[in-house]
Amino acid sequence: MATIDNREVKSARWYQRLGWLLLIWFASVGALAVVASLLKLAMYAAGMRTH
Repeated sequence: MATIDNREVKSARWYQRLGWLLLIWFASVGALAVVASLLKLAMYAAGMRTH
C-alpha cells in the first residue's frame, strides 16, 4: 500500500517559473514555425504557388 510522504516541497521562485513558462512557449512557437515552413515547402514543391 502506498503512503503519502509529508515532507515539505519547496516551490520554485517566481522568476524560475516564469522562465520555464517562457522557454516552453518559445519552444512551442518555434516548433509550430518549423512545421508550417515544412508544409509550405511541401506545397510549393507540389506546384501550389501563391503567385
